[in-house]
Amino acid sequence: MTAAAGNPLGAVPPPTVVVLMGVSGCGKTEVGRQLAARLGWRFCDADDFHPAANVERMRAGIPLTDADRLPWLDVLAAVVRGGLAEGDGLVLACSALARRYRERLGLPHPAVLLVHLDGPAAVIRSRLEARAGHFMPPALLESQCAALERPGPDERPLTVDIAEDPDAIVRRIVGELGRRVAAGIEAPSD
Repeated sequence: MTAAAGNPLGAVPPPTVVVLMGVSGCGKTEVGRQLAARLGWRFCDADDFHPAANVERMRAGIPLTDADRLPWLDVLAAVVRGGLAEGDGLVLACSALARRYRERLGLPHPAVLLVHLDGPAAVIRSRLEARAGHFMPPALLESQCAALERPGPDERPLTVDIAEDPDAIVRRIVGELGRRVAAGIEAPSD
């Protein structure tokens, strides 16, 4: 899509928000922190916005329901709207597993780059089993994989294989941001 076709004023806003999505253990927080540091943008981890009841459910190995998630997603949608309004750059690490959750966040949006960190469940499970101090137990990976709805082309995602190291993933995202700004388009490169 050309800039003129995407916006009647002829200009597509450059992405000022990056949403890193994927199941627990795919590297959203690590990549998000590194990406935000590289860009000089603010970083937010959606896990920090969960109410205590959600954290306790997950810690106990109980998957969250939509009723558990929706108020949390509404808070995160406000974070995204704030990031867009401020325009000075935001990286949000958020599972955003289902399309309806991403829509609740206000996606797709031309000024938001959705990045899906994707990889084999076995790799993610080994990461979860090696992780210490996080409330999300490996036992919930199966429910997360079952809930995952990979983004469709209309969501303009950048899908990145988590087999790459975080620095390579960050370089790829930064490259995609630059490509979208330079080309004035909203379509993904893959």
